[in-house]
Amino acid sequence: MNSWTARLEGRIFMGHSYRDCFAQPYTKYLLTTNLLGRLQNGMGPLSIALVLRSQQLPYAQVGVLVGLFAVATAIGGPLLGRLVDKTGQTRVLVTSAFGSAVGFALLALGADSLLLAAVAVVLAGGLTPPLEPCLRSLWEKLLGQQRLVAAAYSLDASLQQIVYVTGPLLVVAIAAATSPTLAVWCVAGATLVGTLLFARARPVRQWQPSHYETRSWAGPLRSSELRKTLLSLGGVGFALGVFSLATVMFAEANSTSGDMSGLLLGAHAAGALIGGLIYGSRTWPASAGTQLPILFAGLACCYLPLLTQPSLAIMIVLMGIAGIFLSPVLACGFVIIGEVAPQGTKTEAFAWVVTITLIGNSLGSATSGAVQSVGLMAVFALPVAAAVAGLVVALTVHTEDTSELAHDR
Repeated sequence: MNSWTARLEGRIFMGHSYRDCFAQPYTKYLLTTNLLGRLQNGMGPLSIALVLRSQQLPYAQVGVLVGLFAVATAIGGPLLGRLVDKTGQTRVLVTSAFGSAVGFALLALGADSLLLAAVAVVLAGGLTPPLEPCLRSLWEKLLGQQRLVAAAYSLDASLQQIVYVTGPLLVVAIAAATSPTLAVWCVAGATLVGTLLFARARPVRQWQPSHYETRSWAGPLRSSELRKTLLSLGGVGFALGVFSLATVMFAEANSTSGDMSGLLLGAHAAGALIGGLIYGSRTWPASAGTQLPILFAGLACCYLPLLTQPSLAIMIVLMGIAGIFLSPVLACGFVIIGEVAPQGTKTEAFAWVVTITLIGNSLGSATSGAVQSVGLMAVFALPVAAAVAGLVVALTVHTEDTSELAHDR
């Protein structure tokens, strides 16, 4: 009877997760400042491309430099995350924020020099402040209750869609109203201001590394469950990389401007935002390890209608539906990573999510370009295959069942 009552109470109050989450001190402040600093993720690549093109650099060189920025970000993230796990958050965040801002400043001042631009993008990308992993490693101590931590992960995964939608729009607006150079300066400013504001919060300053007895060069990657979880999430990055080109191909094939791809991607992000908020609004009876394959199955099913390639208006709706399971998959993955990361390596473990997503994104873009000659249906089949692959890998992930704990709390 008591167990039944606990489950009933869990369902009655399931809609209060966000309210209770925001009621905790610092939650709103940490989310807001963290997202401000993370605008670089949405603004950086496009601002780099526009400022380089303004100097008449050929597209081939621009592509290499934008790719170099992504590679530097992918490599620097886990390294900075490991530093955080060893020394604390504040010092690493502040130092990397200044370093990344200097990189963007160098690019704004010397975009006409290919060598200086290369140094600048490596500095800007490699020292991207580890805001995402730092925030995710704070939630457990700050919120305590499992259901609130899960809700915070959902908020994080959902709200980051705003970064990837508004970031490029801001760059285009600033570049059109003033110049691409000012857009680069704005990226530097957002990175620095957002990170410094986030770093001054008491939970960030008081966060202490968790020491563990045995250190390994592999860090959190020595956990096989973590490696499998990251591999499954790489499928999400792969799908996003495919969509970045597939939407342009679809728009052009339907005799519309390639710029309509932005509307399709915006619809996908809106679906991800809605899906993530719904997912995090309640406590689910199954453990995160049980949920992840189910969510991947939902993701694959929502990708399937895209193979029909309907009219543009219907495609916008289908892209919105395709995004519904995106944020839930990521949020569930965050919960698992928090559970399986070895003690003292949680920040680096979360940093690897960014890296694996970037790697998957690059592979997805490259693969979609190679498959284009076969036809659009084959291109849109790639995200389905990636989601199914993620499902298969997720089935092998074993985690502790914390569902009863979530209900009790």
